[in-house]
Amino acid sequence: MAKNSKAEFVASLERGLRVLQTFSGEYPQLTLSEVASLTGLTPATARRSLHTLEELGYVGRTGRRFLLRPKVLAIGTGYLSAINAEVVLQPFLQEVVNEVGGSSSVTVLDEVDIVYIAHASLNRAIRLTAGAGSRYPAYPTSMGRVLLAFQPESAIDAYFERATLRRLTEQTETNPAALRRILKEVRTKGYAAIQDELDYGIVSCALPIFGPHGRIVAAANCSDVTNRLDRDTMIKKRLPVLRQAVRRIEGMLTQHPELTNSVESVASDYVRSRAVARVGQPAPKVERSASPRPARR
Repeated sequence: MAKNSKAEFVASLERGLRVLQTFSGEYPQLTLSEVASLTGLTPATARRSLHTLEELGYVGRTGRRFLLRPKVLAIGTGYLSAINAEVVLQPFLQEVVNEVGGSSSVTVLDEVDIVYIAHASLNRAIRLTAGAGSRYPAYPTSMGRVLLAFQPESAIDAYFERATLRRLTEQTETNPAALRRILKEVRTKGYAAIQDELDYGIVSCALPIFGPHGRIVAAANCSDVTNRLDRDTMIKKRLPVLRQAVRRIEGMLTQHPELTNSVESVASDYVRSRAVARVGQPAPKVERSASPRPARR
């Protein structure tokens, strides 16, 4: 982190955000000591952060346990509104599922995870687990592989240094060398497809979404359950429909650059201080040249 950046860094704000991010489906309610343990903060610091967040309306409490309040949603919905997701993304995803069924989503890369920013579905089971704001690890997902494949090499290196690769099913690829080969294939083919890697019974294919300057902005996918179709059928029948939707989304990005601007520097931000934690060493420089687009087929 640059000297000026260090001077401007507000540690108390970082701690407060760290406390907010501790709550999840796994930890919906937490005691003070649990928050301190999970965040690595001292009990005194955790208490001050929780008290401030409670005063601001972001955190409530029931007995000795703290929990998030609805006001937290304003942070996420503000982002979706700012990037015009309802205009730039949602209509095209809905058209995809209306034509081919299943579900269709758009995600962006956030450190080692993909984060859903738009989703449409005719499949209730998938819709319940993939709404806007949902997070999944990048390596076992088609969208995650697309998002990684078109990053600069230094960002990919940073990803593998930071990511925890664990087997989610018997089909999940966790070998870093094998995953790097897969990413090269994705970059060559221009798409990714997976089956039974994130979870059993889920099949999907994904394409990159490029901004006006040629850098990857997001990824879009089609997904369904394997008792309806397999990976090869997904590629053959749904990838062409998804490709048409992606082209239209890319056209919209020229009129609404908010999404492009919000993630354009993701590679450099990712590689800097948080992606490669080498205390006392400068973060590696990220290439700023645009990744070449795959051939449109």
